Amino acid sequence: MKKICMLSGILLAMVITGVAVKVKKADIQQELKEEVFRFHVLANSDSQEDQALKMEVKEAIIAYMKEELPESESVDMTRQWALSNTEQIVRLAQSIVCEKGYDYPVHAEVTTSDFPDKTYGDVTLPAGTYEALRIEIGEAKGQNWWCVLYPNLCFQEAVHIVVPEGEKQTYEGINATTRFKVGWFFF
Repeated sequence: MKKICMLSGILLAMVITGVAVKVKKADIQQELKEEVFRFHVLANSDSQEDQALKMEVKEAIIAYMKEELPESESVDMTRQWALSNTEQIVRLAQSIVCEKGYDYPVHAEVTTSDFPDKTYGDVTLPAGTYEALRIEIGEAKGQNWWCVLYPNLCFQEAVHIVVPEGEKQTYEGINATTRFKVGWFFF
């Protein structure tokens, strides 16, 4: 009986800890979703050809954004830029699709999408619903590609997020906060 009570206590503690971790992760995601703007490209299908086309479209749009997207100071500025440049992005993506011999339509919009956990260097953004510039190629039923436009993690190789010491929250080694600054280190 004593062993059953101990075992029950251990299991209860594990369940409570698991629930607390999930709640904390959800809280972090809720805070971050207001400060993160993502970029999302969906391929027509999972065929090798459609996946290669998705990557070519993504590369062309990333190159365009490197040239045209001003260094943004806020998620609102990045969102506004995406909204103002959606037509040009669609034209660019459509030109790549046609150049490669496909007749798939291209659709782009600023919308919300569900994303899985994503790690950038030593920072992981928790899974959840985030606002994104979403590009759909053809039926958009293939695997997708994504990155973070604000803070800009799409264009850089090495990233270090600086979090003021008093504002850190920790979740399984993840450092996150609702007020974070991005610092770039080039090697």
